[in-house]
Amino acid sequence: MCSWCWGFTETYEKFIGKLDDQFEVIRLLGGLAPDSNEPMNYKTKVMVQNAWHKIERTIPGIKFNFDYWKLNSPRRSTYLACRAVIAARLQGELFDVKMTKAIQTAYYKNAQNPSDMNILLQLAVDIGLNINRFKEDINSPDTQEILLSEIKQTHSLKANSFPSLIQKNNQSLYIIPIDYLDENVMLKSIQPVLPEIRF
Repeated sequence: MCSWCWGFTETYEKFIGKLDDQFEVIRLLGGLAPDSNEPMNYKTKVMVQNAWHKIERTIPGIKFNFDYWKLNSPRRSTYLACRAVIAARLQGELFDVKMTKAIQTAYYKNAQNPSDMNILLQLAVDIGLNINRFKEDINSPDTQEILLSEIKQTHSLKANSFPSLIQKNNQSLYIIPIDYLDENVMLKSIQPVLPEIRF
């Protein structure tokens, strides 16, 4: 539910597709906004809508469905959608990416609110998940623990914005500057892989 992450999707996929096989790619959820039933306030609505407009101006081909703001009661709450990604992942790694894309499509193209459980349940059906297991996992304390652990990892990696790309090379961390338009710019920022040091 990070609009800049959605705008980054195509370039990110090209970037990942060009990485050498020696790299292991690990996707982490950053959380963004904790659970809340409070309606989004006017100031936050304006901030998010302005971000959507800026992304449309910055990244060619990206369009948002602004009907979302008329058809929904937005909440600044993304942890449920994060848990949906984890619950999907528990049924197979490929479902992680499928659920992420399904949430983004529902939110940004179809003007649906992925902060609502009924939307997430429908998306789980749409991507072929076992719905009974999904319902159990999305509400599981274990799933919440996984999410909190991933959020903690993002903090330890100094991934302070969304999206972030971090290269871990032995014990060293390198922030790869995001380029929303050209994956090759990011590929040039990759550091040479050092031999692993074992103690």
